[in-house]
Amino acid sequence: MDQPYNGIPARDLPGVTWRRSRRSSPNGNCVEIAAVGRETMAVRDSKDPDGPALIYTPAAIADLIEAVRIGNIGKEVP
Repeated sequence: MDQPYNGIPARDLPGVTWRRSRRSSPNGNCVEIAAVGRETMAVRDSKDPDGPALIYTPAAIADLIEAVRIGNIGKEVP
């Protein structure tokens, strides 16, 4: 596989395991995440499993999860 890039079709990420939160709603409106190698994570919309995937580092995903956890989304980062 070539180096993944932002907007790569999720179907072009073979062999990844997409996961969603256990707290996701049963109606399928979810965000899914997959590890793509050791240094890359992919995120996709569960309603469009073949659609575009956004590519992040594990550190960026951890920062996002922490910001959501503490309610700091949309606020200026120091």
